[in-house]
Amino acid sequence: MLHGRGADEEDLLGLSHEYDSRLMILSARAPHPFPFGGGYTWYDVGEVGTPEPATFRDSCERLSRFVDDALAHYPIDPARLYLLGFSMGTVMSFALSLSRPQLVRGVIANSGYVPEGTHLRLQWRDLAHMDYFIAHGTQDPVIPVDCARRSRELFRQSNATVTYKEYPMGHQIGEESLADSVAFLDRMLATP
Repeated sequence: MLHGRGADEEDLLGLSHEYDSRLMILSARAPHPFPFGGGYTWYDVGEVGTPEPATFRDSCERLSRFVDDALAHYPIDPARLYLLGFSMGTVMSFALSLSRPQLVRGVIANSGYVPEGTHLRLQWRDLAHMDYFIAHGTQDPVIPVDCARRSRELFRQSNATVTYKEYPMGHQIGEESLADSVAFLDRMLATP
């Protein structure tokens, strides 16, 4: 689980009881303190859709090491690693899954966007084994729904399997989107 800006590793853990009890759930804390109101952030923001390069690169490298360490030290099936992100956590989930697709089986992406134009080499043609669930609120005042629609268009050009849903909500994980993400992950777990 990868939280959004101004939160911490505890933020999404409250959702963990909704998911299959066979899952080992790990939640990472973003590495940079958020100076406005506490919590942490993955990167600094210029305008929506544009991560600040230095902090974004640093967080990508740290997240990549975190996942490598988790796979090395926890009883995680490497063929069944799933990422769940919210907001900036979704951007980080997209960043890792698109730059190191061999590590990840699926992504639940809530209220985020694909980080285009960064240092990452996005491997759009290496996603045949991947499943993405992209959820976004049509009334999101933080990351406009057009960012999710752009992500959908990018994934349509890939060989990944994508489930895309919009909900009449703001910048949040609502009850309906949570239930749909649980059903998505249940389908993934039922697939050999």
